[in-house]
Amino acid sequence: MTGTLINVGTVLAGTLVGWLVGARLTPSLQDRVLAGLGLVTLVLGVDLALAWQDTSPLYVLGGVLLGGLVGEALGIEDRLQRLGDRIQARTSRGDATGSTVSEAFFTASLLFCVGPLAVVGSIQDGLTGDYDALATKALLDGFASIALTASLGPGVAFSALAVLLYQGSISLGAGVFENVLAEGSEALAALTSAGGVLIIGISLKLLALKDVKVGNFLPALVIAPGLVGLVSLVS
Repeated sequence: MTGTLINVGTVLAGTLVGWLVGARLTPSLQDRVLAGLGLVTLVLGVDLALAWQDTSPLYVLGGVLLGGLVGEALGIEDRLQRLGDRIQARTSRGDATGSTVSEAFFTASLLFCVGPLAVVGSIQDGLTGDYDALATKALLDGFASIALTASLGPGVAFSALAVLLYQGSISLGAGVFENVLAEGSEALAALTSAGGVLIIGISLKLLALKDVKVGNFLPALVIAPGLVGLVSLVS
């Protein structure tokens, strides 16, 4: 879990830097920082989504559509939002400055956990101890946490717990995914592409264009590669 611990550290460090810097930025500059992060996130999402060229786009389409239906039925977005609201209630204590804690936690947690690097890197770390992929992700997340904190506040720090639980669990159970998500496999391509589509959804929210409730699409990260495995068994 070395890579995950590094990732947690960069998120916390980035939050501290963003908190110190953000207090010195005007609201208009904070908006520009968030917009810049949104644009970069959009480009990253498109790049990852194009991984469907290494598999059938139908796996990705099916995974996203079915994932959205499952997530909506389970109310994943609402559950995550309520968790963020509880954190906000405990930290703000009636102080208006804590009003963005829930949004900061929710947005940062999705951004840091949805990408395929979180899954693939955690598997590599758990199986072989190779944390290079997670170290790269940690660097990216550190800079992203600076931008998010400067715009949304120190609630981003709570997303470090989500990263620890999510990536740590995958690393500890990495043996289950070793063969399914082997490098170059169609299942990995489907997972990467579905993750890219969800990251595009996050960018739309960061850019204040549309809140597509990305949390409800999280099951797509399981369903898309699952469809690849199902079809391979049938054929």
